[in-house]
Amino acid sequence: MFINISASETGNNKGSSAQLVHYLDKENRLFAEQKTEHWFNGRDNYIESYRVKTLIDGNIAKLSQTDAKFFLVNISPSQKEITHLKMLEGKELKEQLKAFAVKIMDEYARNFHRTGINSNEDLLWFGKLENHRYYSAKDKEVKNGTVKRGEVKPGEQMHIQVIVSRKDITNKIKLSPMNNSRGNNEQHSRKIGQFDRVAFKTSGEKVFDEMFAFERSLAESFRYANAQKNGNLEERLSMAGHLNRHEQIQVVSIQEQNLNVLPQLLAKPVDTLMDLLLARPDFDPPALASRNKKRKKRKGQHQELKF
Repeated sequence: MFINISASETGNNKGSSAQLVHYLDKENRLFAEQKTEHWFNGRDNYIESYRVKTLIDGNIAKLSQTDAKFFLVNISPSQKEITHLKMLEGKELKEQLKAFAVKIMDEYARNFHRTGINSNEDLLWFGKLENHRYYSAKDKEVKNGTVKRGEVKPGEQMHIQVIVSRKDITNKIKLSPMNNSRGNNEQHSRKIGQFDRVAFKTSGEKVFDEMFAFERSLAESFRYANAQKNGNLEERLSMAGHLNRHEQIQVVSIQEQNLNVLPQLLAKPVDTLMDLLLARPDFDPPALASRNKKRKKRKGQHQELKF
């Protein structure tokens, strides 16, 4: 599950939402033969684009020209998660994803820990389901010339984009998910609306798993991925130590695809992922520790967590 919060896919959230709304309507223009995808929220499934723009742009009381007016929440299930949803009986896939997005916005609201902000109904937000993803200039397939920029990516790519106003639905309370300041004390943190994006992502996975009875392995969890990306060497190895045998082989298989040494590594018995790592010809614990110290020093210079 990929859940991310950004300024805007069009790069600007300090002015009108018109450009972003138009961009997110692209599939209605590109695939006119398909059923029109309307905007939705927790109250309505058939919201017109002009209402989205008008309501978001009008909900900016006491915001300056340089303040963010809205944010974009990207909710992207993995292909495995989409396949799981397709196997469930009951509602159509699109309706299931929309219902999940409503739950995610409940988590978004609660994550601010602000009085009066308890669910998606306290927010001004609009979601748009997209059926496809497209190759960009950053993709290796575009760089090596096998596909062109803008071409549709294969596989299950259904996801949801959400525009959420900086102000709550009453147009009185400022809510910024980019504010992760801990403040000097608990009361100060509550006043400025601290938002823990790691907790938000983790809660999103939990909601999906409980809502759709999805059995998520540790190796597929955000907690594991975050530890591998942002944790120190001890944290990464500790997390890896909790993987079961199947997950260990799965993770090492991915890591060794380019080295082509997995058959040799698995030729002898191993008990832990550390055994597999130590068997690697390129594994150098001191070097990893050194890189980790440099990373920790850099992270100390930037208080905001990047993910």
